[in-house]
Amino acid sequence: MGAAATAQNLGVSPLVVGLTIVGFGTSAPEMLVSSIAAYRGAPDLSVGNAVGSNIANIALVLGIAALVNPLQVHQKVLRRELPLMLGTMLLALGLLWDGHLGRIDGAVLIGGLFVLIGFIVREGLKTRELPDDLAEELPDAMSTPMALFWVLLGLVVLLGSSELLVWGAKEIATSFGVSERVIGLTVVAFGTSLPELAATVVAAKRNEHEIAVGNVVGSNMFNTLGVLGLPGVIQPEAIGASVLWLDFPVMLGVAVLFWGLARLLRPYRHVSRPQGAVLVAAYVGYLVSLFVLGRAAAA
Repeated sequence: MGAAATAQNLGVSPLVVGLTIVGFGTSAPEMLVSSIAAYRGAPDLSVGNAVGSNIANIALVLGIAALVNPLQVHQKVLRRELPLMLGTMLLALGLLWDGHLGRIDGAVLIGGLFVLIGFIVREGLKTRELPDDLAEELPDAMSTPMALFWVLLGLVVLLGSSELLVWGAKEIATSFGVSERVIGLTVVAFGTSLPELAATVVAAKRNEHEIAVGNVVGSNMFNTLGVLGLPGVIQPEAIGASVLWLDFPVMLGVAVLFWGLARLLRPYRHVSRPQGAVLVAAYVGYLVSLFVLGRAAAA
């Protein structure tokens, strides 16, 4: 809110503010948590947060939203946005395939994030219309000093809560005898995905289907490019084989599953309640397998 108001006071178009600053804010918790985890020497936690958030967003968030109200999926999402999301995931997998997330890899991902932002702004300027979900997030008139105060307060709270989340996650991993990767993929990823869950379910209840699906697709692209990219730039790290052979395939698998389910029912192109149950069941099965395999490996 403060950043958006400051930008508006400096003469930045509300359209550009909505498409960049407000949209960027949905992935801010994941980015900060992963950056702090990398800086604190917990690479499995930072990577697990990014990949786990993507899995939770698709399988859990969209699955629950479809259970609340069957989701209609726009043709534009099927033909352009979902393939673009899959493309960013494959790019990340290709960069990490050597088992290392280095500064060059991180820079490529961050560069891709800026390209994505530029594409979003260009498309938005073509229509000159701000999506309803972003328009609702734009603040009312606010003085620059007050806007800056909210920016600083938000940064302090976000930084403090992210530090606590990383510390708590490491303690949970130790207490339960599982790896930091597992905690990053589950507890941390679920916590940072709660804003998307709330926003998507509310949008689904209001029959704002394009907003519900768009929130998740956009957040996942920001996660893949930004949340994975920042830790690589901050602290290069080795990537465990489990991430490459289990977690990334699951992330790609649930994305393809959602895409396939949305294309099954013509001509409406929607995800029904039974299909939503399939997505949620897939997520629960993934969680169970993580903890079972994690405890077995620790034994």
